[in-house]
Amino acid sequence: MVKTKRVSIKNHTAEANLFARRTFIAFIGVLVMLIILFSNVYNLEVNSFEKYQTRSNSNRIKLLPVAPNRGLIYDRNGVLLAENKPIYSLEIIPEDVEDIEETIKAVSNLLSISEEKQATFFKSIKGKRRFKPVELHSRLSDQQVALFSVNQHKFPGVFIDARLKRYYPFADLTTHNLGYVARINRKDANKLEASGKAENYAATREIGKLGLERYYEDILHGTIGHQEVEINNQGRVIRTLDFTPPTPGKDLTLTLDIELQMIAKRALAGKRGSIVALDPRDGGVLAMYSNPSYDGNLFVHGISTKNYKKLLQSKDLPLINRSVQGYPPASTVKPFLALLGLEQNIITPETRIWDPGWYQLKGIENKYRDWKKWGHGWVNLTKSIEQSCNVYFYDLAYKLGITKISTMMEKFGFGDYTGIDIHEESAGILPSVGWKRARYNEPWYTGETISVGIGQSYWTVTPLQLAQALSNLVNEGQRRPPHFLKATSQTEFLQQGDNNVAKVSATPYEIEEMPPIEISNPENWRLVLDAMHNTVQKVGATGYNAFKGSTYDAAGKTGSAQVARIAQDQKYDAKKTAENKRDNAMFIAFAPYEKPEIVVAVAIENVEQGGGATNAAPVARQIMDQYFGNRVIASSTESLHPLHGKQYQQAQQSNHNHQMGGH
Repeated sequence: MVKTKRVSIKNHTAEANLFARRTFIAFIGVLVMLIILFSNVYNLEVNSFEKYQTRSNSNRIKLLPVAPNRGLIYDRNGVLLAENKPIYSLEIIPEDVEDIEETIKAVSNLLSISEEKQATFFKSIKGKRRFKPVELHSRLSDQQVALFSVNQHKFPGVFIDARLKRYYPFADLTTHNLGYVARINRKDANKLEASGKAENYAATREIGKLGLERYYEDILHGTIGHQEVEINNQGRVIRTLDFTPPTPGKDLTLTLDIELQMIAKRALAGKRGSIVALDPRDGGVLAMYSNPSYDGNLFVHGISTKNYKKLLQSKDLPLINRSVQGYPPASTVKPFLALLGLEQNIITPETRIWDPGWYQLKGIENKYRDWKKWGHGWVNLTKSIEQSCNVYFYDLAYKLGITKISTMMEKFGFGDYTGIDIHEESAGILPSVGWKRARYNEPWYTGETISVGIGQSYWTVTPLQLAQALSNLVNEGQRRPPHFLKATSQTEFLQQGDNNVAKVSATPYEIEEMPPIEISNPENWRLVLDAMHNTVQKVGATGYNAFKGSTYDAAGKTGSAQVARIAQDQKYDAKKTAENKRDNAMFIAFAPYEKPEIVVAVAIENVEQGGGATNAAPVARQIMDQYFGNRVIASSTESLHPLHGKQYQQAQQSNHNHQMGGH
């Protein structure tokens, strides 16, 4: 069989055409891809330029919030009451430390840092970026700062950081008024979020918790600033691009006189009670001290559990501001009841009653005793106030009735908030038929009205209310709510040559005028005030001994408030009575008599012996002696008055420099 050889004949023309078609298709494909590519590039580079530039910048540029300096607080004479004091903390950048455990051990041995703080540090660094500083120890002492500064070269990655922290130079002397700032907690954060203020607190660690710090938080805090920085892909700051400084909070100048406050603390040493002094001409608080008090600085830095329990469990209750808590007013309300009796024509200046030492309603066996066992004999309006005759006011209250009493006393501010510029205030209790029905679902009894006549029964008032009511009385019905704020001020630093010059703009407090207390016979004001004048100036009157020899013309009214019930046949003996059930001593006063400049209310709890005349009146005398020029304390602080004080400007410049230098 013969095999034949196959011969393939190639068609070069067909192959060339096929290749050309394939090449053309490939070219078209590449061209389409290039068009798509260039279209996308155009879209990214032109159409979406701003969009992606913004995204790029957000990855590269970051805005860091900068907290403003908190406003300072001064007393009426420019003495600094709340400042921003630099504190020093020890910070560590973990990535800059070769052996962190050995470093911590060495630094702790050098500065005597507790094992508890070391353990807290190691917990803190977990989960944090190693290039960010972590605090090891806060509130370094000057000795610790100096010691570490000398040895800092031995500890790379360890440094001292300085920042401003609130500080109260007078500690417990001003806490119940100023309050304090403390770390922002979850509750605070939620409130800030709800009120739309959270952004302004992005860099702030503390917020006002009590007192003026809380009431004027928005004024004191200021407005946040920003630092624009460039960061790398790890979030590390490379450089600062721009800085918008924060606006510091406004400063507060108060009506408070720190020297009067010192006298108040000294006068109440070893006692529980309160002193309130107001200027009746504008309602400004000259002094308001509650004893015992506590140091607000403890809360600024975070109070320990041990110290907080000690405050909570103290039988003296130092956390309570007694100046705005209720006490039975006792006989201090007799002048107000006398005014009401005159207005209702139930008594006249000549009206007399016989005081045998007790008062008794017809058909009732119970007797209401006078403080003077054998009584005062025949008593008229003036003598009833001079001698604080209970029987006279038992009878007056019975004739007036509880409805007229509560209606008139409400006009003087009893049973209501005074409106003072702190939030921690009690309204007290002004008893009435409606109040008792709402509170106890019981009717009002005549015997309860008798006790109201001498400031007992359910009636409670705060020392601040007493001072406010007395201010209304001496102003003959003109009402001016009590307040701490005298002025707010903002400081600007202007460049003049090589120096920064402080320019202070101050805004005075606007005195609020309220509708006056109107009475039918204006002479009745003077009748009651004359009787209070006699109480202090007349020999033998209850307040005479306390103010004997004073260089100013004062007037006042004593009171002794019964705390515990005493049986009808039982004699009160303070020495045999439990300490917390002893009587309270009360006193109100004003001076000068003709044109009053100061009113004072004093409440002292559970006195061992005597009453308002022997315990509270001498305390009021000390306050007035100080006010009218018998200076027993020389100010240890130079004037820092925001309107003209040179040291004020220096303090502000120091705060300004710290703010700017830190960024």
